[in-house]
Amino acid sequence: MRNHILTIEDQPDIRRLIRMTLEFKRYQVSEADNGAEGLRLARLSPPDLILLDVMMPGISGLTVSRELAQDARLRHIPVVMLSALGQVDDIEAGLATGARAYLVKPFSPWELLELMERLLADAGEVTP
Repeated sequence: MRNHILTIEDQPDIRRLIRMTLEFKRYQVSEADNGAEGLRLARLSPPDLILLDVMMPGISGLTVSRELAQDARLRHIPVVMLSALGQVDDIEAGLATGARAYLVKPFSPWELLELMERLLADAGEVTP
């Protein structure tokens, strides 16, 4: 079974890099370019893991993560925050929303895959 990963990221180049990395490992990928669309997709078809940018126009990733954590159907889904903001306060703010991990941009595709595989295994999900 292929894991379903939802990427919520406003930068097309980063979305493309993530999609190519995940598809190489045979993950099923859904994408949203803003927080509102990401929440809609997560509610429509709950993924196994969410990759979530912090700084986006409209609804920020911090707000999206809090909303996911408050939704009984979605709170079990591991969320990985992705951000260029790498100060300790930024990381703590991201994790305080309920996110399971925080990855500072730029990150290695292999670092992303390793983190995802660990979180999916911890959640009891099947990895590709």
